[in-house]
Amino acid sequence: MCAKEHREESGPSKEDSSISRSESASAPTPDITHTLFQISTSGALVAGLYNGVVSTRVVLAHGDFGLGTFAGLDGEMVVLDGRAYRVRGDGAVSEVAVDAEVPFAVVTRFDADIDEEIRDVSNLGEFEKKCDVLRVSSNIFYALRIDGTFSRIRTRAVSPPPKNGRLIDAAKVQAEFEFNDIAGTLVGIWSPGFSSAFSVPGYHFHFVSDSRTHGGHLLACSSEILRVRAERLTDFHLVLPTSESYLKADLSKNSADELAYAEQSH
Repeated sequence: MCAKEHREESGPSKEDSSISRSESASAPTPDITHTLFQISTSGALVAGLYNGVVSTRVVLAHGDFGLGTFAGLDGEMVVLDGRAYRVRGDGAVSEVAVDAEVPFAVVTRFDADIDEEIRDVSNLGEFEKKCDVLRVSSNIFYALRIDGTFSRIRTRAVSPPPKNGRLIDAAKVQAEFEFNDIAGTLVGIWSPGFSSAFSVPGYHFHFVSDSRTHGGHLLACSSEILRVRAERLTDFHLVLPTSESYLKADLSKNSADELAYAEQSH
């Protein structure tokens, strides 16, 4: 795992992208195709630090697949096939400009090493259990792409909270949407339990329809058959903000309960 402060004006240094000579010669060399790149932390987002950290251009430079949100919590981010989409609180879906600011995102260069089908998915819990079977370890990260027709899918999209509001305040008034017999893609990241201090542990899925007209953060789903492609991710890069608000924030509190509330239907 590599954590560093973000300086958008400069690219990664040679030291950032290689193993230190002082480390063991047997240490694995980072593989860019199996790297998860994260902007800021889930704890910072929960605490109300949702001003832009980087541009969408920077996000797309580090991955063609992933999810996140936009400055001010103005919608859900879906990154698919190298394009970034925003699902706003009114349900509108649009491809975003590369200068749109991002406070939190998790992306990778998707290169699946697992390709399977799952059938007879009746609810979200069953869906996650079927995905569990495809994971060989609970101690690494995974990117998951699920394509198919959903007999039912329920999503949500956040809108900017009141001034100085927290993520939980946005979640209390989130818009929720339900679609039937809709074809689309779930973009997902699975994170280990030990990552709860800086990421969203477990499954985190965002949806976008094939028509690119519907989407959001996944709350519920059912389907007869789905194609699941997944990638094991063993290299993790975390970029930390350098803003005064971030540097002076008290992020020592456990944000798990607020994050869990924000991830659910209300």
